[in-house]
Amino acid sequence: MTEHNHPPKTIAASAADVWDEKYRSRSRIWSGEPNPQLIAEAAPLPPGTALDLGCGEGADAIWLASRGWKVTAVDVSAVALERAHTHAQERGQGGNIKWMRRDLAAWVPGELFDLVTAQFLHSTVMPWQQALQLAAAAVRTGGTLLIVGHHPEGLPPWGKHHHAPEKFYTAEQLALELGIEAPEWRLDVADTRHRSATGPDGEAAALTDAVLRATRLAAR
Repeated sequence: MTEHNHPPKTIAASAADVWDEKYRSRSRIWSGEPNPQLIAEAAPLPPGTALDLGCGEGADAIWLASRGWKVTAVDVSAVALERAHTHAQERGQGGNIKWMRRDLAAWVPGELFDLVTAQFLHSTVMPWQQALQLAAAAVRTGGTLLIVGHHPEGLPPWGKHHHAPEKFYTAEQLALELGIEAPEWRLDVADTRHRSATGPDGEAAALTDAVLRATRLAAR
């Protein structure tokens, strides 16, 4: 079930307001389909517990739940979480996902997970390093970290991203920043992938994704 309590004090009003306004601007922001790199990298994994950071309208969490994962899905936007909860109920996955409204600038998970996934977790108000370090710290020994983001040289043309290239990263920058080359990690994938996509107004574009998948070999 989704959490219907009032926003905790840890949620910064600016971050929540920005994303709530974005989601209210349209009846649906994203495609409703799981991200292709999530499918490519997580499909072979045995199901366990998963943390989906920046879950948005819930397509990734719903896909994971449909494959047997017990998912904790986190987002700062109450509007997005309500939509995600509704979509999960419609697809019969409501009992397999816990929806949590949290601000990643302040929240720390209280448990470790078999899979931590962050798909295009690009905040307008916090550096990417902060949220993705949180993601890495939430992976249990033997678990998987999967991060996918917009590569700075292949950004969506329909956004304002080109004015803030520092908010994006390559897979190599990710590995370095998160210390994935340290002995407690095994770097499984550090890749740059090109794909076709359709924007919110139907516009076609060629995008570039930065993809990192790593396995935690030992506790820090």
